[in-house]
Order: sequence, then structure tokens, then C-alpha cells
Amino acid sequence: MAKKDKAKDFKPGNPEDMLHLNLKDGLVVIQLRPDLAPKHVARIKELARQKFYDGVVFHRVIEGFMAQTGDPTGTGMGGSGQKLKAEFSKEPHMRGICSMARAMDPNSADSQFFIVLAQSSYLDGQYTVWGKVTSGMEFVDNITKGDKHDNGKVENPDKIISMQVAADVQDAAPVAAAQ
Repeated sequence: MAKKDKAKDFKPGNPEDMLHLNLKDGLVVIQLRPDLAPKHVARIKELARQKFYDGVVFHRVIEGFMAQTGDPTGTGMGGSGQKLKAEFSKEPHMRGICSMARAMDPNSADSQFFIVLAQSSYLDGQYTVWGKVTSGMEFVDNITKGDKHDNGKVENPDKIISMQVAADVQDAAPVAAAQ
């Protein structure tokens, strides 16, 4: 029932349901999807507000597939320490989709996520989709790619400069403009 209520409340463009992902080349705007994955969206917003993602590297980037981040250790083995129960949907894994990384256990997603670079329909229904890039995908495309022979491991990886809930950025905008 709670999921249905969230779906009714979801309005694309609401700053509370958008993220600003600042990368070396520019701003990426992500529309969150609490109608698809309310618990994952709530956790990602909580982590963003704690500045958990700021400075975290894109440790696994595979050309023509995806760019993965969210591990504070940069190894692909770390996380925030809070596992989330899967919230699978029928939303397709097309270019720009943001989805949770996980281990073999479907309920093992934590803080790691990936941004899909090209349609990856074989992931549909197996990973939790929680958002979609609405602008700045060209900056995601510029993230340093990893070694295709080493599962996308990246030497000298790019970092997330900052990741913020858009509603929080708007509150801070007048202060930033004054500086």
C-alpha cells in the first residue's frame, strides 16, 4: 500500500526527487523514481545529504555498458553498511538509467550504483532501478573507462565531486551566488 501512495505522490521535476551529480566535466541531473523504488530512493537521498558520495570514485566503468560508483573504498567491495531489500520493477535498463549494484543475493544492494551507458535489457527485473539521467549524460560518457579485460577496473578513476538532493542545492543557491 505504501508503494502505491508513493506512486501517487511522485511528480517528475520535484526538486526533492532529483539529484545533482557534479562530475569533472559538468552537472548531471538525475530524476529519482520513488514510485519504483521508494526505499532505495530514500536511502540514496539520505546518503547524499550525509555527503557520503562526495569524492567517491567510479571504480568500474565498461565502455558501452555502465559506470559504477558508490564504494567509499574504491575497490567495489565496500558500501555504507546497510543492505536494502530488492525493489525490482519492469522499468527497462536503457541509456541513462540509474540502478543499484549488488552481489549474487538480490537483497544485497547497499550504496553502490551504476549509470547505464547503453541499453542493457538483460538486466531488466534483476536490479533495482531508482532513477534516470535527465541532463548531462554527455558528462557521464566522459568518465574514464576501465580495462575491458579486467572487468572494467579503472586506473586513475574519476570521482564524484558532489551529489546533492536538488531541493538542498536550491536552498543554497543564493549563498553560492553571493560569493
